[in-house]
Amino acid sequence: MSVGADISLKDYLKKYFGFDTFKGNQEVVIRNVLDGNDSFVLMPTGGGKSLCYQLPSLIMDGTAIVISPLIALMKNQVDAMRGFSTEEGIAHFLNSSLTKTQMQKVKQDVLDGKTKLLYVAPESLTKEENILFLKQAKISFYAVDEAHCISEWGHDFRPEYRRIRPIINKIGIAPLIALTATATPKVQSDIQKNLDMLDANVFKSSFNRENLYYEVRPKVNAAKEIIKFIKNNSGKSGIIYCLSRKKVEELAEILQVNGIKALPYHAGMDAATRSGNQDKFLMEDVDVIVATIAFGMGIDKPDVRFVIHYDIPKSLEGYYQETGRAGRDGGEGKCISFYSYKDIQKLEKFMQGKPLAEQEIGKQLLIETVSYAESAVCRRKMLLHYFGEEYHQENCENCDNCNYPKEQFEGKDDVALALNSIIAVKEKFKAEHVANVVAGVKNTAIKSYKHHELEIFGEGSKEDPKYWNAVLRQALVAGFINKDIENYGLLSVSNQGKEFIKNPKSFTLTKDHDYESADDELEGKSGEGKTAAVDTELFNILKDLRKKVAKDLNLPPFVIFQDPSIEDMAIQYPITIDEMQRIAGVGAGKAQKYGAKFVDLIKKYVEEKEIIRPMDMVVKSVVNKSGLKVYIIQSIDRQMSLDDIADAKGLEMSQLIEEIESIVQSGTKLNIDYYINQTIDEEKQEDIYEYFREEAETESIEAALEELGEEEYSEEEIRLMRIKFFSELGN
Repeated sequence: MSVGADISLKDYLKKYFGFDTFKGNQEVVIRNVLDGNDSFVLMPTGGGKSLCYQLPSLIMDGTAIVISPLIALMKNQVDAMRGFSTEEGIAHFLNSSLTKTQMQKVKQDVLDGKTKLLYVAPESLTKEENILFLKQAKISFYAVDEAHCISEWGHDFRPEYRRIRPIINKIGIAPLIALTATATPKVQSDIQKNLDMLDANVFKSSFNRENLYYEVRPKVNAAKEIIKFIKNNSGKSGIIYCLSRKKVEELAEILQVNGIKALPYHAGMDAATRSGNQDKFLMEDVDVIVATIAFGMGIDKPDVRFVIHYDIPKSLEGYYQETGRAGRDGGEGKCISFYSYKDIQKLEKFMQGKPLAEQEIGKQLLIETVSYAESAVCRRKMLLHYFGEEYHQENCENCDNCNYPKEQFEGKDDVALALNSIIAVKEKFKAEHVANVVAGVKNTAIKSYKHHELEIFGEGSKEDPKYWNAVLRQALVAGFINKDIENYGLLSVSNQGKEFIKNPKSFTLTKDHDYESADDELEGKSGEGKTAAVDTELFNILKDLRKKVAKDLNLPPFVIFQDPSIEDMAIQYPITIDEMQRIAGVGAGKAQKYGAKFVDLIKKYVEEKEIIRPMDMVVKSVVNKSGLKVYIIQSIDRQMSLDDIADAKGLEMSQLIEEIESIVQSGTKLNIDYYINQTIDEEKQEDIYEYFREEAETESIEAALEELGEEEYSEEEIRLMRIKFFSELGN
């Protein structure tokens, strides 16, 4: 069916969606669908892909079948379509979440011609009963959304997507539109082959999203960095991606504890909670969603202002699509990723055990991600090059590498050497191998191919393989090198590269980033305190206060707060009980019990001296959820023998006592009387307790042993009694 003059198509747009003009390629795509042709649509997130099938479905006779991967996405889009129409049956979804009655209603609306858009999960499409039902319906066209799921080279491969074409053939042939926001040339051809649409008209929009700011940061204290960033962007909507469900839960909790309206989202949650959390985000009841990659596919929230990757994604397609959820309205969109090579190693480990071909593909995609993260070349240029698009500007002025450029230097000789090395190994090896040849690394692979005997071997040994990898990467972006993705990334020299070898011209190289690999422990106390300067005046004032409080309560000063805690207070300046709980060695119990006078004094001191306190104090930690500690606490609550606890966890008794000391130290009250009464006689108990209460100047075990006598008292007995003493009086 064809629509005549331009004006009439714009009338439909205005009538159904309230827009006056089309975006980008939307209009030509819609005309192609209306004319009954197959269409392949490559349009970045935020480009308006959905409209390309929604509008023609409303204009054409029959029902359009939209094959979509996510139930949440279907619900979202069906709600949106119903919002544009007075007829509720205009859009439906068909999937496993429906009851029998609901399923019947959907089928009736389709057969009655009320339904213009029917969203179907690929799994539902393959069911025989649904195939029989759809054979009876009048189908206007098929739309395959998130079509990259078809390709093994795509970032979200789903085997059931590869069965779509045979099923369409079974149901009945109609025009086909495949849509995706991310596809390299390799993925595109894979999709077209699999859907048998090689003759389709291809509509490719630019992948450049000028409003997005790209930044990669080293993964050092990432949770703390994220909290600071969100606090500085208060009230703005954002998504944080983590690779594991456990990390999603942990990070969402730590954000909540720090007063940020955040909720988790992952496939392990029950459907009601998950969609409830998504709705709260869309309705702006919460500002931040912490999610696995399951979240956000097709989520139509135009004003997401930031997308943070706590973990670097498995592929650049994934990264591009996830960052693409920021700034879909053309406004601000900050894309910040935390990178540590340790995360890459973890991802490589996860791949072990998968089929070899899948491992090779996965590794190749990871190498691209590492290249992007470590490169100091314009991020936009790197991304667009990956998707087969050239970016000609020298400086995009909207990424960390352009705004804070790394050192640059003349690199024409090094580029020529790298290109010659590719030729020397007969253009049959990956970048990693070529880099090792130039740097002169004699590993097993190099020896087995006798590449250590090549004249060029070690010509660039003044630099390491990491450096040569950076040279190869920059020569690739410059077009001097071709990378054969089909053959797992083998490098060859392009005609342009051969010309460069013959006639080298000036070539500016940029030094790569050297990110330190540092693990970010979510639960850990702030470790920076020790390197910051202690305010000695405040330290002495706090020690005097501790002495006074101890005297009033008739307790040794170290029971109130130990020296490291006082020192940390003189660095961090806590001015609320909540902040006091963040101080090293101060748990909730101790802060509530003894903290009030200390925070009052510090508050007054800070005001008088006009001190600017470290932002880090805002960050509160979640109680340490270490499985071992939880097990110990629960076992002691059940009065299980300490020997049995140690045996169950394969610990020496001294190791178990150390764990218990650390639990009590962090402010948790534990009652181990039941064990002490069985193992230490009453008189000894009284002597040790009395020593800590009346005589001890510090909590030192050595001092206690010296005072009480090593012959009569064991270290274990003193440590157990010290735990009892601290638990009763300190917490």
